Amino acid sequence: MKRPPLTPLADSLPASVPFVGPEALERAGGAPFKARLGANESVFGPSPKAIAAMKDAASEVWQYGDPESHDLRHALAAHHGVAHDNVMVGEGIDGLLGYLARLFVGQGTAVVTSAGAYPTFNYHVAGFGGQLHMVPYRDDREDPDALLAKARETGARLIYFANPDNPMGSWHDAVAVQRMIDAVPEDCLLILDEAYIELSPDGTAPALDMSNPNVIRMRTFSKGHGMAGARVGYALGEAENINAFHKIRNHFGMCRISQAGALAALGDQDYLSEIRAKVAASRERIANIARDNGLTPLPSATNFVAVDCGKDGDFARKVLAGLLEQGLFVRMPFVAPQDRAIRISCGTEQDMKLLGDALPKALSAAS
Repeated sequence: MKRPPLTPLADSLPASVPFVGPEALERAGGAPFKARLGANESVFGPSPKAIAAMKDAASEVWQYGDPESHDLRHALAAHHGVAHDNVMVGEGIDGLLGYLARLFVGQGTAVVTSAGAYPTFNYHVAGFGGQLHMVPYRDDREDPDALLAKARETGARLIYFANPDNPMGSWHDAVAVQRMIDAVPEDCLLILDEAYIELSPDGTAPALDMSNPNVIRMRTFSKGHGMAGARVGYALGEAENINAFHKIRNHFGMCRISQAGALAALGDQDYLSEIRAKVAASRERIANIARDNGLTPLPSATNFVAVDCGKDGDFARKVLAGLLEQGLFVRMPFVAPQDRAIRISCGTEQDMKLLGDALPKALSAAS
């Protein structure tokens, strides 16, 4: 029996995912991880008010979610002091990135990003036939000037820039980011990924300007709000750009349980403040463990710490393998020279104890 052919573009793509999930690694290893410190999830979990709201909504899950995410969009608009038509809710930032690629990328469209930055964006661009142009990091941070220069050189339609950054945890201050926004070419859209913004220092995010059609800002409930599995992200932008999502988005993509949880989480800013404190304490604990083992923790504005292992990527991969063998799920950057580091998510006191016990053994095995 003959198989129906894929499109030429689809047929040219690898059947792969940007990340191998911890569940797949657990299945391959035949045992669960003792500590899950690799996916930048919040082990501290969501607000109790969000959990209660999701439990209440579970009995109504026979109903589709509101295709407009009306209540959540209006609450987000009020929270940020913008109009509701400046907000679009979607299936995590990942889902919204896919929609943006569909809206702006065709076969051969030039798109600029940083080599080693968030790979899911690249995955979406490739899926629509875009041509990725990458610039290197500078001093372990994404380089706004280089990104802009490459965009002007290639006539790029999109620039992807994360602030704070994954995988290094680095960041630029609001003045530098605003300078980048002001310099974006008029026929280009800057995608400013601010997934970790709630965990960053004051003065990291520039003021919101919903009149600018050349920037769209991405936020999420996955990090600070501890709801990675609920898949709730949102975009903030100029109204016409936001309205364009309606042309192609999955209108029933948002589960009503997730909508209810996000709405309750947004209303519990006291809990978010508690999480910021816990994340800051855990970052310092990871940094101390690294220093105790002769390694260098890099400054972080996120819920993880990149730890410089002091040698090259091959050595760091051995350290990573040693931690995995001891039941600790961690990840690392995949492009040199950032791959000299491993990336450790914040965790509980028990997680940190396991890390403190496992790291010297992993380093010894790697040497």
